[in-house]
Amino acid sequence: MSTILDTFRLDGRVALVTGASSGLGVGFAKALADVGADVVLAARRADRLADTEAAIEGVGRRALAVTTDVSDPEQCTAAVDAAMAEFGRVDVLVNNAGVGWSAPALREKPEDFRRVMEINVNGSYWMAQACARVMRPGSSIVNLASVLGLTSVLMPQAAYSASKSAVIGLTRDLAQQWTPRKGIRVNALAPGYFESEMTGEFAAGVLDEYVVPRTLFGRIGNPGELDSALVFLASDASSYISGLTLPVDGGMLTN
Repeated sequence: MSTILDTFRLDGRVALVTGASSGLGVGFAKALADVGADVVLAARRADRLADTEAAIEGVGRRALAVTTDVSDPEQCTAAVDAAMAEFGRVDVLVNNAGVGWSAPALREKPEDFRRVMEINVNGSYWMAQACARVMRPGSSIVNLASVLGLTSVLMPQAAYSASKSAVIGLTRDLAQQWTPRKGIRVNALAPGYFESEMTGEFAAGVLDEYVVPRTLFGRIGNPGELDSALVFLASDASSYISGLTLPVDGGMLTN
């Protein structure tokens, strides 16, 4: 007899995670493997993908590492082709690859703004296109937005904030197109600030000054608290949800 916990399982399914060589992407890949998925790992840094691949195999799941720059549509298609050749299916896409950037708006260079948009927005779109072409009804796409697509924290991040607002709009539109026609759910996670490689690059004291006071918990998040939300959106536990942006932000949007 199946139980409510079974709806969170991904046994027999294949998940593709971009940006899986570091940071939150590693945790997402491990979390999906923990609930039964085999995982395709896509990122630019091939050497670091090997570590994630070993971690997935360590919990008894199959893993495939594919060096991929998501800003190149052809490389996105090649990653999906590799997944289909190895596993014969793609059931979950986690569009996690992204870059952070902070610069005063009057000094931000065009090439820096374009780089953020190319990876965070265009890359999410190209990979979603490639996966949707082969996904079966009941599949799930989870785009990584950010709380900065919904609010600000008084730091100069125009490019990053604009890119994540665009991801939220992209999520709504793809859900409207693909859920009724293809049976593919498309949702987004909007993380607040979590312990990660990206937040580790902030100057000392910045998070304590600008971010922590905005949370209801008085701290930044632990990655595991985001992993569980990702599993919810990736699995049948969210089978009647599409077009949603789910903030996991410690209450920043209410404070």
